[in-house]
Amino acid sequence: MLAVHGSVVEVRFAQEALPALGQGILIERAAGDIVIAEVAQHVDPHTVRAVALGVTSGLARGAGVRATGAAIQVPVGEPVLGRLLGPTGDPIDHGPAFAPGIGHRPIHAPAPTLARLGGTLERFHTGIKVIDLLAPLISGGKAAMFGGAGVGKTVLIMELIRTTVERHAGISVFGGIGERSREGHELLLELSQSGVLARTALVFGQMNEPPGARWRTGLAALAIAEHFRDQLHESVLLLIDNVYRLVQAGSEVSDLLGRLPSRVGYQPTLASEIAEFEERIASVGGTAITSIQAVYVPADDFTDPAVAELFSHLDSSIVLSREMAGEGMYPAVDPLASSSNLLDPRLVGQTHYRLAEEVRKTIAHYRELQEIIALLGIEELSAQDRQVVKRARRLQRFLTQPFMVTVAFTGKAGRTVELEATLAGCRAILEGETDDWAESSLYMVGDLEEARARETAAGTSATGKPAESTAGKSATARLS
Repeated sequence: MLAVHGSVVEVRFAQEALPALGQGILIERAAGDIVIAEVAQHVDPHTVRAVALGVTSGLARGAGVRATGAAIQVPVGEPVLGRLLGPTGDPIDHGPAFAPGIGHRPIHAPAPTLARLGGTLERFHTGIKVIDLLAPLISGGKAAMFGGAGVGKTVLIMELIRTTVERHAGISVFGGIGERSREGHELLLELSQSGVLARTALVFGQMNEPPGARWRTGLAALAIAEHFRDQLHESVLLLIDNVYRLVQAGSEVSDLLGRLPSRVGYQPTLASEIAEFEERIASVGGTAITSIQAVYVPADDFTDPAVAELFSHLDSSIVLSREMAGEGMYPAVDPLASSSNLLDPRLVGQTHYRLAEEVRKTIAHYRELQEIIALLGIEELSAQDRQVVKRARRLQRFLTQPFMVTVAFTGKAGRTVELEATLAGCRAILEGETDDWAESSLYMVGDLEEARARETAAGTSATGKPAESTAGKSATARLS
């Protein structure tokens, strides 16, 4: 080894051929352990630059280096379920080491060819009302949640892991890129307590780790998911939190390698790095990798090059709004900015499509009127506009719901809601059957029946006798 520059090491191979780009090399530390690195540049016919996936402190010039002749590999298969792994596949949960005969898979692999790709029209129900209604997912598709800091991306990811494993009885692989240690501990504890850890593999490259480790955490998680899809023919839910940290780690590595930055300081290889990751997520041979990713939006700027590049690879985009989070509307999914290529009457049906469009239209009209209301008051609106405002506010509150993973913080039991119940509730609100209800009756509930029970209880406590309400009784019947 010739030199160490942060996480980048220069290595000279005297007589043997240089290892190819993307291959792993093993560097001996003075303490006797091994540092794994990945070849990133060929400097001259005998010298390479490699990015270390571990801490480089303790490395010295002249240290021995061995080329592996292959890409970095991670353990795969049933033994990784219920385990917490580092970016190189080593267990970091203080559990037993893997058996020597465990299978391994390289983190680098080509995307499936067009001939191998297989489409599916099976909808992926999450039990979260606003997502299933306005940004539906499909098995084998890619969805991302976009939002700035503190708007609820990680909580939504944790809820999706829990509800998906319980509802679909499938396998989940979670890639934590640039996560805080606290968040990783909370996720591991929550999955363990809920009983779904046994069907989940977790790969973490934490915030305090070198950029090389964070740079390859996503590919390590993807390799594990690909093994379940291709060898064991299991459908997999791949959750990534946070894809922006992958881009950020790639930018740090690019700077260390001396590459000239591109737009807004990002690496010149931004588009190819994102494509290398996203295009491997697909449905093959009847089994699928369904991916839901959290994406941090720097300074809430959706024109950021990294964010804009990610949009081009997605089937569904779920945008989290800081304004809605400030109003306590959780999940803070913006019903107007969120979208899905799958919201098509040929895929979801005419009923679902018409209701989703009517919900968007109503909320959009309400937002147009908000400035007038702030300046002149709601009394200056026409009777029709006042009706729109009333129903839009009730729709916004009905699309909130308590989560199972937040019970300890809110004291409210979590709810998962079937799509038919969501459609029935939205139809009842749009047709005015809840116009006389208090808005609080629709806030943080599951289906409309729960809201009706809350409204009836509120009416009973206020008047001393039962309140009569028929709102929404006919909505379910009309949908069926």
